[in-house]
Amino acid sequence: MNRRYRKTIIAGNWKMHKTPSETRQLIDELKPLISKAKWCEVVLCVPYVDIPIALRALKDSPRIAVGAQNMHHEESGAYTGDVSAAMLKDLGVKYVIIGHSERRAYYHETDTLVSRKVHLALRAGLRPIVCVGETLEQRDQGVTLDLITVQVKAALSGVPVEKLRQIVFAYEPIWAIGTGRTATVEQAGEVGASIRATIRKMYGARAARSVTIQYGGSMTASNAHDLLAQLDVDGGLVGGASLKASSFAAIVQAANQ
Repeated sequence: MNRRYRKTIIAGNWKMHKTPSETRQLIDELKPLISKAKWCEVVLCVPYVDIPIALRALKDSPRIAVGAQNMHHEESGAYTGDVSAAMLKDLGVKYVIIGHSERRAYYHETDTLVSRKVHLALRAGLRPIVCVGETLEQRDQGVTLDLITVQVKAALSGVPVEKLRQIVFAYEPIWAIGTGRTATVEQAGEVGASIRATIRKMYGARAARSVTIQYGGSMTASNAHDLLAQLDVDGGLVGGASLKASSFAAIVQAANQ
């Protein structure tokens, strides 16, 4: 982490877990555990149906923001069951995850679609958390850095430099998501540095050093400290560990050291 130039952000991605009543219970357990998290911003990316109750439960906790897990790639229209950036913003959502590997794999979201969502999110005043990452096969083939460079360039295509700081990148090695496997701290640091180098080539050093880069592949209480010690790992996009107050709070505490 480098707090001098950029914000440390720990975001929980609940995926398709927690009913509204369970959301209130988890947040009530979590708030006292992270009340002193002054060095990083905490984000809870919850299912759509949980957003209103999460916002109400956190109205007295300005250090904890609410995020969405996805949004549609159009401003409005006949898209039954989908949610727009403007709808999220009007609710009070601050962040939105874009391009998660599960969206890319199960719903065939392309780099072009991710780029469109990034622009819509920025236009609505949301902070996109843009996910990039490789499969195990791609890592074994030695194309990880090339692939992620393509993903980063696509996500930032047409984004003006004055909007760059609003974007968060999350490196999520697909082979480490939900598997219990984790990239080594060296692998996480290498990819984080590569993402920043790509941004530097596009926007210059000053702009690049302002961008928060998270690690998003099975960050846990036991490995968070070592991962966050990497210069270009500025936070985490936390999956399973965000579903328990104690484990998520431990990660937040590691980010505050």
